[in-house]
Amino acid sequence: MTSVTPFIWFDDDAEQAIQLYTKLFPDAAVLEENRMPDGALFYATFRIAGQTVMALNGGPHFVKNESFSFFVSVETQEEVDFYWDALTADGGAESQCGWLKDRFGLSWQIVPSALMRYQADPDRALAARVNAAMMRMQKIIVADLDAAANG
Repeated sequence: MTSVTPFIWFDDDAEQAIQLYTKLFPDAAVLEENRMPDGALFYATFRIAGQTVMALNGGPHFVKNESFSFFVSVETQEEVDFYWDALTADGGAESQCGWLKDRFGLSWQIVPSALMRYQADPDRALAARVNAAMMRMQKIIVADLDAAANG
């Protein structure tokens, strides 16, 4: 059976990244590990939020960038805050418009459903106000989106 699985190259910290990701997301699990003779992780397959992902400790040959990110759709500000805080902790970095990089250099988008709903609203002036508000944010603040939507 044909399948498509995101495959992420890490220098040497795939195991620590997998431990973080599988701790943060419900029903997450490590599915398979392949270790080197010295016990270090070579590659692993894991699942987060229903998505199967592979990770490799391949050395410092490639640099991660924002052209690949995980899009995390959430409902509440509490969920935004939880994932934002956990993924920016210990050396992660905030970016713009709901984007961040975790301490392993992987990009994430933490996006409340309110943003997507407002951006798709048939009232294009409302959508424009919400989009303009989002462009001024790092972490998305649902109350600020609501305020922009209400004019």
